Amino acid sequence: MSEDAATRRSRRIFPGGTRSALESLSLGVGVVAFVTVAVVALPVFRFGSAPIAGEGSVGAYAAIASAVVAALAVVAGRYLVHARGAGGRIGVLDIVDVIALALAHAVIALLTWTLLAVVFAEGFIGAEVFALPVVILSGAAAAVTGYVAFVSASRMDLSLLATVLAVFLVEGVIAATLTANDPNWWEMNLSALGMTDDLSARTFNLTVVVGGVLVTTLARAATSGVHTDHPSGVARVRLCLVLIGVFLALIGIFHVDDFFAIHTGFASGMVVVYGVLVLALRRWMPGMPRAFYALGLVFIAVVLVVAVMFMRGTYTLTAVELIGGVLIFAWLILFIRNAAALDADARREAPAAVSARAI
Repeated sequence: MSEDAATRRSRRIFPGGTRSALESLSLGVGVVAFVTVAVVALPVFRFGSAPIAGEGSVGAYAAIASAVVAALAVVAGRYLVHARGAGGRIGVLDIVDVIALALAHAVIALLTWTLLAVVFAEGFIGAEVFALPVVILSGAAAAVTGYVAFVSASRMDLSLLATVLAVFLVEGVIAATLTANDPNWWEMNLSALGMTDDLSARTFNLTVVVGGVLVTTLARAATSGVHTDHPSGVARVRLCLVLIGVFLALIGIFHVDDFFAIHTGFASGMVVVYGVLVLALRRWMPGMPRAFYALGLVFIAVVLVVAVMFMRGTYTLTAVELIGGVLIFAWLILFIRNAAALDADARREAPAAVSARAI
């Protein structure tokens, strides 16, 4: 019986070890995070009570501390993988990937714990957390975050990376919409979230830029193990995915209010590249499921329909951008998962072919 990918990766990272070795190290990271954040909480709150959410709350402290813990845990996990699994070689692109992953995990931790604190505050209106629970709860949040982030970083694969991208984009955009100073931002366009200098704009622009870097990371990882009969099919697919990621990052860098033409050009270019990729994918990568090719065509048709509805005045530009963005990134995530499945099937078939030839 063959080992699964996680077990093989654990054996590469810990020579002679098993998955339990990785679990033990992850628990150690969680314990260190718990002790550190709990000890720091003592002078921060002066061993006094605090509100559940809001300024000076246990929720705010736990969210910020967990974000720092998540970033450090991801860096440590990726360093361990590279140092023990890749001969210690770390390139420039690897560093960029690690920074993007660390930021994504940090933002996810920050927004998740903040949201939970707000929900609990609505359930316990006017309640305060006593001194000892403040220390314990903040440390526990950091411990869970450190454990999850380290496991995620050290066992990162295409499916998990796609999940991180999806959660990061969804939480980042939602946070930007909820903290926007202008309640009528949606009457203009989605990019209006990034036009100001407030927290909402910074959150939106950071989400878009880091999301673009993550897409380029996925582009290189998702196409590295895929084989096709087309001589340059994989290279062209990778180029299109990288362009989508680069254009997305540049959308966040060049704000629509200061660089309207450039911003609009990159946004339009991303859609055009996506359309080319969907239409040519059957020829470039004929091994994908037929249902996936059909789904891409359906998504393009939907985007065209809502664009026509916008030109007729039925839909707002924000609705068109949201629908198009959701469909494009849903397709990208499904592509990554299908590419990972193709790679896994090829790995399983290779030993069987060798055994057949040996017989």
